[in-house]
Amino acid sequence: MLAHLHSFTLVGIEALPCEVEVNVGSMGFAEAQIVGLPDAGIKESRERIRTAIYNCGYQPPAHRTLINLAPADLRKEGPALDLPIALGQIFCANNAIPDRAQQYMIAGELALDGRVRPIKGVLSMAILARDKGLAGIIAPRDNVNEAAVVDNIDVIPVASLTEAVGFLTEELEIEPAACDLNSTFTQASKYDVDFSDVRGQEFCKRALTVAAAGGHNILMLGPPGSGKTLMAKCLPTILPPLTLDESLETTRIWSASGKLPPGSSLLATRPVRSPHHSASGPALVGGGSVPQAGEVSLAHHGVLFLDEFPEFARTILETLRQPLEDGRVTIARSHSSVCFPAEFMLVAAMNPCPCGYYSDPRTPCKCSQPQIERYFNRISGPLIDRIDIHVSVQAVPFSDLRTQKPGTTSATMREQVVTARHIQKERFGPSTNTLNGRMGPRQVRLFCPLDTAGEQMLKQAMTELGLSARAHDKVLRLSRTIADLDGVKQIDAKHLAEAIQYRKLDRRV
Repeated sequence: MLAHLHSFTLVGIEALPCEVEVNVGSMGFAEAQIVGLPDAGIKESRERIRTAIYNCGYQPPAHRTLINLAPADLRKEGPALDLPIALGQIFCANNAIPDRAQQYMIAGELALDGRVRPIKGVLSMAILARDKGLAGIIAPRDNVNEAAVVDNIDVIPVASLTEAVGFLTEELEIEPAACDLNSTFTQASKYDVDFSDVRGQEFCKRALTVAAAGGHNILMLGPPGSGKTLMAKCLPTILPPLTLDESLETTRIWSASGKLPPGSSLLATRPVRSPHHSASGPALVGGGSVPQAGEVSLAHHGVLFLDEFPEFARTILETLRQPLEDGRVTIARSHSSVCFPAEFMLVAAMNPCPCGYYSDPRTPCKCSQPQIERYFNRISGPLIDRIDIHVSVQAVPFSDLRTQKPGTTSATMREQVVTARHIQKERFGPSTNTLNGRMGPRQVRLFCPLDTAGEQMLKQAMTELGLSARAHDKVLRLSRTIADLDGVKQIDAKHLAEAIQYRKLDRRV
């Protein structure tokens, strides 16, 4: 008896079809063999699946069973194939393959008592099932909220092997899971912080507004306690709301990584990832023997905040170059390569010296000049060059801390950002996600013309600051964003002057 069932396997964040073929012979001992490049976890599932079948009251096959996972040249890993393998054995043992078994994609991990446990990548699985024209998917109950956002397919939640068998044999009808996207976004797209909580620092708020409007990376340089971390956490509150496509793409990464909070359907707010400075290279950019998404991909369409920037290992920081330039991470292995999306805003924060109080008028600095130089040399010039904005964050005066007058709010800043981004969408076309911060050299020449005064000012800045060609383009991109915030088409000298002001660390590179 031969049974065919549809399932999937994850490669990066992509779900690839995997056909589970179960063949039960007419002789031989009652043992099961799994072929088709299964990993150790799948090979160990044989006894777990057999025990689950027994404990649910079904009879496993009495003869030799061969389980093939096709395509045979694609490595399979993880426990998601437990449920389809168990169902195939049950149907073959009973000599009856229900018609529904061919209409649904099935996945789930089995417990010894037959419970179906959650798995990774169910959202990608639902998208694959829709693209293949299947009727729907059968998935663990704890995962169905994330899959229910995919339209035109039925998402059948099952809590046990018994429920899955009952549904496929049409002995048990299960209502497909549903999701109200509008309600999900309304309830989840709320923030607990606001820029009105930040006392003073209006100059830095302006720099963050420019960064958010054009998608520019920013580095904040200031003493401890000046508000750098709080402002980084507030940054998502001024970014435009996530679109449905952006939310789906980001949620797929979190789902495939097993990071999606239990019961969640979509990420409705832009993610903020803040890894510790002891994080390894694979943890930051992704990797491993089976490539997994790193922090830069988990921050896709959101913010990657690196506090204590120089404390990260220099070799690890250098791995950020490709994601910052290309908006994606490519992890190459001898047998294949996996690409993860990584379009994020980098927000870095650092002290001006090892003790943190260099140039602070209230607290004397204890560091020598060589110590300060070594501290800054932990960050390479090419990496600093890729950060658009360098801004000083001064210690907050007592009068600002105790004032009852609120500062600029997130709502005000967000309104400016949304207006500037609308101008960029009209400039680059509604079908693209290009922002000023991601313009190529050709677009810079086309959209960032300067008048005579601007040309003279830029020439002087290039000469005195020793700006690189990359920094030259970044100044023009910043000028374009500042002009968009003012609602004007022509870049004036004042826009260029503000942009040059944001290149503080070029004097050190």
